[in-house]
Amino acid sequence: MGADPRRKGRAGVLRVSALLSCSGVLLAGCASMPDSGDVHAVKASQRADSQVRVYAVPPRKGATPDEIVTGFLEAMTSDDPNFGTARSYLTPQTSKKWRPEASTTVLVAAPDPGAPVLGERDNPGMSYPLFGRQIATVDAQHAYQPITPADYRRSIHLSQQSGKDGSKEWRIDSLPPGLLLGTSDFQRNYHSVNKYFFASGRGVMVADPVYIRQRQDPVTRMDPVTQAVSALLEGPTNWLKPVVESRFPTGTALKLKEGVRSLSFDDRNGLKVPLNDKASHVGRPQCLRMAAQILFTLKDLTSARVEQVELLRSDGSQLCVLSSGQAEEYAPDHASGRPDNQYFVDNKSRLALLAGGAKEIGEPQNVPGPFGDGRLQMSMVAVARDEHTAAAVLKDNSKLFTASIASNSELGTPLVTSKGTTPDNRLSAPSWDGRGDLWVADRNPADPALLRLAGGEGKPQEVKIVPDLEGARIEALKVSADGVRVALLLTKDGRTTLKIGRVERHGTLSEPVVSVTELRPAAPQMETVTAVSWAGPSRLVVVGKESGGVQQVRYIQTDGSTLPNAILPGLNQVKAVAASDDESRPLVAYSEEDGIVRLPAGANWQTLVEQGSSPVYPG
Repeated sequence: MGADPRRKGRAGVLRVSALLSCSGVLLAGCASMPDSGDVHAVKASQRADSQVRVYAVPPRKGATPDEIVTGFLEAMTSDDPNFGTARSYLTPQTSKKWRPEASTTVLVAAPDPGAPVLGERDNPGMSYPLFGRQIATVDAQHAYQPITPADYRRSIHLSQQSGKDGSKEWRIDSLPPGLLLGTSDFQRNYHSVNKYFFASGRGVMVADPVYIRQRQDPVTRMDPVTQAVSALLEGPTNWLKPVVESRFPTGTALKLKEGVRSLSFDDRNGLKVPLNDKASHVGRPQCLRMAAQILFTLKDLTSARVEQVELLRSDGSQLCVLSSGQAEEYAPDHASGRPDNQYFVDNKSRLALLAGGAKEIGEPQNVPGPFGDGRLQMSMVAVARDEHTAAAVLKDNSKLFTASIASNSELGTPLVTSKGTTPDNRLSAPSWDGRGDLWVADRNPADPALLRLAGGEGKPQEVKIVPDLEGARIEALKVSADGVRVALLLTKDGRTTLKIGRVERHGTLSEPVVSVTELRPAAPQMETVTAVSWAGPSRLVVVGKESGGVQQVRYIQTDGSTLPNAILPGLNQVKAVAASDDESRPLVAYSEEDGIVRLPAGANWQTLVEQGSSPVYPG
């Protein structure tokens, strides 16, 4: 790579951090905004600061090629309406073709221009190679698509254009498609939002994460609330589409008044949403579900809680009204705020629980029945979401049992038996989905299988994985509360990676066919992942490490993106981690060094039990 040309020449943008206002007495730490002095260049992706505003600066007359390239790359990171200033660095023909909203390429850091290359007789002008390390792409549906970090190299070509006064000005006539941003600029400009749709054939919401602009979108001029509603009306992303349904009729769109770009709240935190003719004739039950999709989509987006949504016909008349409390009936299992208990296997291989509602650390209690009285020596466990039943794997990982944990009962026959020759080659930890089905993997190399037991009983059904795992082995699995996604830890060639699969159901009620399809990487930046748990509708907590790094406990989005401040306080030798569907509940983990520990919000890890293993929340 050549020297960074952005260190010389005129600044491409002006970056201004928002300052707290100081009135009356001058408060300590406050400063006035300077009104004179030079504007200095600031390299893009220097830091992820959501308070930074970037104002694009157009090219000066007679700007050098270095200044044109630098100014354009920085102008792409700005809040400029319709990227007008960024377009001023392009030739008129190229500006017409450039579609910044079509895609965004995300690099580890800002693209680094290399030394320019002079053109030849048949291609005059000048080319600048762009170097970087790509980690993801955001497509036209706003969906984040991570990749295993890879070298990025594209180029920008410049040519001289004749001005009206006969002067020659350098402008860009060829460039990579869409936007090109470093990670911190991407995180400053974009915000992760969950669109919500219904699981196919069920009245349960499923989160579909997308990225929208933090402030007004330069192309549409919509604010984040209106962007989110508009993205919802466009339908689910391609990956999730086969397993969810939108209650909005095809073609439904916002019908804002002329000159109005954004939706507005009333003084009671109610939101009126005007829709076009496509939605004007839906019945009340369908309308209420449409409103529920909007309420769920906006609940984590706005600083003020959305208390109700009122949908309007194209003529302005009311279609229906739904309050936030009424929408909760469509929430995934355990999203109602009821505190669920924390469970673990104690030092005598019995199932114990800690009361979920207790603020102070109390004494664990063994559950009733064969899992708590020592009749079954277990290694791993999963508790059904209703907390009436549990599944446990025998201490040598060879057999899977279910039993009541609400009352005393007999220990039945094993539901699944593995013929693997060693414990590591037998059954994985089980997992319950929100439909009440029980999942487990048989890790026997001679006969590997992903198994599902409908209702947690009966004969196990093998779940087909499409495409085939190609020699990878399932180490662990966790099914989402909505039942349409599964997180899999897969080991191949000595490396364990995390992937998310879509759960598809076909066939009939009496003979269902269940498959896991289109696996996609969820933590490609990590060299290895050793434990995973769902931690909300579209969030996972994982234990793993990056190449050359140390073990981390961190949050990631199910689309593979990483949120700022996602790395949690350090904890040594973590072997398992568990999170609740309710994101306000503390994390629980098993550390070989510290035992069973928990992480309440705003605190450090606290020891619950010095000896124990396999911590779980229901699910």
